[in-house]
Amino acid sequence: MSGRAATGTYAPEPGAAPLPRMVRAQAWLETRTQLRNGEQLLLTVIIPTLLLVLFSAVDIVDTGGGSRVDFLAPGILGLAVLSTAFTGQAISTGFERRYGVLKRLGASPLPRWGLMTAKTCSVLVIEALQVLLLSVVALALGWSPHGNPATVLLLLLLGTAAFSGLGLLMAGTLRAEATLAGANLVFILLLVGGGVIVPLDKFPDAAQSALQLLPISALSDGLRDVLQQGAGMPWGDLAVLAVWAVVALGAAARFFKWE
Repeated sequence: MSGRAATGTYAPEPGAAPLPRMVRAQAWLETRTQLRNGEQLLLTVIIPTLLLVLFSAVDIVDTGGGSRVDFLAPGILGLAVLSTAFTGQAISTGFERRYGVLKRLGASPLPRWGLMTAKTCSVLVIEALQVLLLSVVALALGWSPHGNPATVLLLLLLGTAAFSGLGLLMAGTLRAEATLAGANLVFILLLVGGGVIVPLDKFPDAAQSALQLLPISALSDGLRDVLQQGAGMPWGDLAVLAVWAVVALGAAARFFKWE
């Protein structure tokens, strides 16, 4: 065998892997990390499932006429998006930033936008698992969904964009401990006042107008209009989510600090 052939056969080829492969590998790592985190599983899977089962089985909150699960299931789906795209992502990214993980990854061959793309893919995978699980549980409880699945998917994607932007903005500007406290506090406040379990018409008239502009309210109401009422495209709720998504993602891109 000639020296050239030997060199061509055995010499290493240093260099970065193709970008799609790097993004895919990072997304898979992010997903496995989230699924192995007990606290994240409690937040993203167990709490929404328990709330769905509890409030569907027990008449604690007056959800109006009709089946309780038909009212609750769309709101719980919105809560799943909130828990993963906002709360979970804000906390994990905040501590990655504190411990220098983001700084090191930012210096790797994977570009920073590629890292954020991988995080987004991880969020979408976890949300898909959440939606599947919650839908199975809701159907077992007697849920009868209506509407166009494409409209539901659009609402979920816009909700994900809005909450991801807010989560990254918080993680990229606050200290990790403040992000942990703030993200959990926001989760609880939006759970109570975002139309997830308690209908917005149960609040005072003066508060309803403001609450309807929250992203969780727009997501929950939009999903409820489609899945419970069989309505068409909820343009008002989509507009609210789109505005939140553009503003939050733009602010996160502008103010996010990697160190």
